Amino acid sequence: MIEISLCMIVRDEEKSLPRCLASVEGLADEIIIVDTGSADRTKEIAGAYGAVIYDFTWIDDFSAARNFAFSKATRDYIFWLDADDYLREEDQAVFRELKSSLPEQVDSVNMQYNLAFDGEGRVTTSLRRNRLVRRSCGFRWIGPVHEYLEVYGPSLASTVCVTHEKDKAYTDRNLRIYRKRAAEGESFSARDQYYYANELRDHGIHREACRYYELFLSGGQGWIEDNIQACLRLAECLEALGDKEAAFTAVTRTLQYDAPRAEGCCRLGGWHLDKGQLHPAIYWFELALQLPGQAESMAMKNEAFATWIPNLQLALCYDRLGQHERANRYNETALLHSPGHPSMLYNRNYFQKLLGDNYVSLQQP
Repeated sequence: MIEISLCMIVRDEEKSLPRCLASVEGLADEIIIVDTGSADRTKEIAGAYGAVIYDFTWIDDFSAARNFAFSKATRDYIFWLDADDYLREEDQAVFRELKSSLPEQVDSVNMQYNLAFDGEGRVTTSLRRNRLVRRSCGFRWIGPVHEYLEVYGPSLASTVCVTHEKDKAYTDRNLRIYRKRAAEGESFSARDQYYYANELRDHGIHREACRYYELFLSGGQGWIEDNIQACLRLAECLEALGDKEAAFTAVTRTLQYDAPRAEGCCRLGGWHLDKGQLHPAIYWFELALQLPGQAESMAMKNEAFATWIPNLQLALCYDRLGQHERANRYNETALLHSPGHPSMLYNRNYFQKLLGDNYVSLQQP
């Protein structure tokens, strides 16, 4: 059985840290907590769980703090979490099994990171991240903000899932870090161009976000998945600026990089639907449902674009074509994926009245 150091960087996390640390009791053989300036009970809570606590002066550099935490680890493998992450009971059991059976040749383990959930607790947004690494490999964190752990060598895709539940308000911290770096004349890497664009978009600074997305895409140095997401986010910004034609073109640019993805298909379908072009809209929404999944991809996944969104839109398209029974089937299928969605529940009532005895429900008994 391998021994594991849990390494974390924290600041003012008294609300979420107990849940996080309680979820790894008996799994981590050592807990390293690097505090970057807490003014609450964070250190006291960490100490209660037996953590070794270090102070680190915050220098607007997440990688520096994480690499410092990693440098304090003493066990064979390093596992990392943020304070608003935790392992659910079922994942604790899988992690325990992984700990006792990890193949000797594996240097890194990636795990699914569940970021968002629907009203029934089902995962709607996720990605995979490298979470457990062999300490002797000396893997390093790269980038002051939106940092990543650079790994190489034999890797394992684990079925362990890390759950993220943020309980602190979002701030403009990351945007401020990027703004400062830009003001100091730093030349951004392609990855920083992409993530700076994302921060600008998230804060509604759409025109500047477009500029950085274009800069990123024109450089030709991005990861395929980031290129695709940049095209889609560029389309969002252009639409927010009122240029729907340019937004459509931005979505089609995703096809330069790889096969169609469900989100791109839904956005193309939505563009045609807005213009009343029902048959091409149907083509793209149906394609979104037919695409194969990307089970072990490290890319961000939003299940809604492959499940209830295209089904709901197909219900609308076929209803407008007068094919009401077919439309109802799509709406019922959408409800299987999101049973409490108000639009689909409204549609159900509509189809019940419209179809009468011909109405069919797919609701589970």
